[in-house]
Order: sequence, then structure tokens, then C-alpha cells
Amino acid sequence: MNNFDFHNPTHILFGKGRIADLDARVPADAKVLILYGGGSAERTGVLAQVRAALTGRKLIEFGGIEPNPRFATALKAVELIRDNDISFLLAVGGGSVIDATKFIAAAVRHDSDPWEILTSQGAVVADAMPFGTVLTLPATGSEMNPGSVITNAEKGAKLAFLSPHCYPAFSILDPEVTYSLPPRQIANGVADAFVHVIEQYLTYPVAAPVQDGFAETLLRTLINLGPKALAAPQDYDTRAALMWTATLALNGLIGAGVPQDWSSHMIGHEITALNDTDHARTLAVVLPALMHDQRGPKRAKLLQYARNVWDIRDGSEEERIDAAIAATRGFFESLGIKTRLGDYAVGAPEIDIIVSALSDHGLTALGEHRSIAPSDARRILEAAL
Repeated sequence: MNNFDFHNPTHILFGKGRIADLDARVPADAKVLILYGGGSAERTGVLAQVRAALTGRKLIEFGGIEPNPRFATALKAVELIRDNDISFLLAVGGGSVIDATKFIAAAVRHDSDPWEILTSQGAVVADAMPFGTVLTLPATGSEMNPGSVITNAEKGAKLAFLSPHCYPAFSILDPEVTYSLPPRQIANGVADAFVHVIEQYLTYPVAAPVQDGFAETLLRTLINLGPKALAAPQDYDTRAALMWTATLALNGLIGAGVPQDWSSHMIGHEITALNDTDHARTLAVVLPALMHDQRGPKRAKLLQYARNVWDIRDGSEEERIDAAIAATRGFFESLGIKTRLGDYAVGAPEIDIIVSALSDHGLTALGEHRSIAPSDARRILEAAL
């Protein structure tokens, strides 16, 4: 096992009715900016619960944060915060709203060009505003980690950053608020969480049985829960387990002391930057092709994945690896997620753009071995057509 530091300061408030606990978590004298996405938070009554819990505080609202949060939109929120002396931020939404809030919290305290936060991958972040979250969509794990991904449509770039200053102070996870989510969003959330686990697990062995065991349990849980969550939208136990699994998939625990990949995410980000394809769907396209392409370096863990996650034990090693990759693709398809680039209007000309963008953004040594160059990404994408 590799050396590691692990520290996660986010306070989780989980379960039914926990939005009411905002009153105890947000300072009584705070001037609060509530950030959210489209109209669903209003239609479902989540915003009404938030407003009721924060009675007595000065509240300002900022809506319209996009599914792939835009740099330009975030800067409007930064201006609003500075103009109104906001002291606390509250993200009400899924990963996109939370990601945007992290960037906004850092940008308000950054004296130079906020684009530097993204191009430095967070290295320039020295401080951030305090913020909490009310999670409405289980998917990204952003409610319990310090990472964020922001899209700059003008530059055609989707970049990530990490900063220890950008952990939420608290996150409220009430599974009941997910009951009204569209099936597409639930399917995307399951796929996103699944690939988050894969990126920290499917690398090479480092004698970390605890992390591997946690990861395999999370993967099996998602395989079991995904269809149930789609079939029974108001099954509390299923939605509760899904919400907590998605959080655990990317809160730092299973990634401590083990090598990590993230190449599927980096390649997928460029697909989204190109044509705004749902983030989770880009992962479902890239991952199976990448698993096949990298079957040599990932051989030991692919065989472990086949055995411990899919219970594939018969056949040669190559046949077991093939079966595990096919099972992964089949799982995504069972959720209604297509797994070929052609399903998202991406062909050979678009692959040229994606590969060039990887180079332009300095993403030239991806993967756990830092060995996946843009030319390798091209081969992976061509296999995903």
C-alpha cells in the first residue's frame, strides 16, 4: 500500500427531514446566497424547505447553473457575492451546482484571473468562502470531496481542480428528494458513481485489500441498485443506499493509498466540451474501450474485477477479461445508456478535435502509469465508434 494522508472535514447529515437541520448549521447572522440549477428544485419543494429552515437570515438566490457548469455563469455569481457582502454559500442541487459553488467560493477569494484556478488544477487556491450543500442527485460525490469540474464554452475547455479549501462544511443528504428525478438522471448518477470507483480500483495491485474490498462492494451494490432505483423511484431504502454509495465512491476513502487512473474522465470531459454530452454517458462510452485497450497494464486487476465483482471464474484469462468488459458495457446499456460514440454524433472528425484538445490542455500523460498519450486516446476513441 502506498503512503497516504486522509482527511475529510465534511459533516454529513443523512436521512429524512434533514433539510430542517440547516437552521443549526448555517450561522444565524449569515447573509446567504442559495445557488441552484433549473426549476426542479423549486417544483419539488426543496427550495421551499431550504427557505423555511433559514428563516430569519438574509437570503439571496442565484439560479440557472447548467448541468455542465459554465465559467461565465459562475463569474456572475462571484460578482453578485461581492456586490452584496454575502458571507455563506449554500448549493442546492446535484454535482454540477456543487462544483460551480466550489469554484465560486474559491474565485471570490482569488485576487487574480479566476481562470488560473482551473489551469493550475487548484494550486493557486489559498482560501475559499464557507459553503454547505443540500444534495438532490446522487452521482458525483462532490458533496464530500474538494474537487470541481468547470466548462468554459468560449475556450471549448472542461477542466478540473482540487483544493483542500473547497470541502463543503456540511452536506445534507435526504433520499426522499430524489423521488421525482427523471430516469435519465438516476441512470447517469449510477454510471458516474460506478466509474468513479473504477478509476480508483482498476489499476494495478498494491496490497491494499481493504480499499479493494470497499471498492468491490460499492461496485456490486451499484450493479444491484441501478435497475431497482429505476424501477421503484419511491423505494426509500434503495434511494438511500444509492445516495450513500455515490458519496462513498468519491470521498477519498477508497482512493487512499492506491494508484488512480482518471483517464476515462479526462477523455470524457473533452467529449462533453465538444458537444455537451452528459458526463456519465461519455464515461460509459470511453471506459469499456479503455479497459480493452489497457488490458495489458491492467491485467491483474481486470481478472480480480471479473472474479470479485462479476463472479466470472470460467475460461482462459483472456476470455474472463473479455467477459468482464462485456458485462460492464451491458450494465450501462441496461440502464438505458448507449456506449458507442456514434450514439452521440461523434465520428472520426470529432475524434480529431478531442485528441487535439487533450494536447492543448496538457493532458498528454494520462492513466495510473502516466503512459496514455493523445495518440493512445485516439486509438481508444476509434475503438469506441
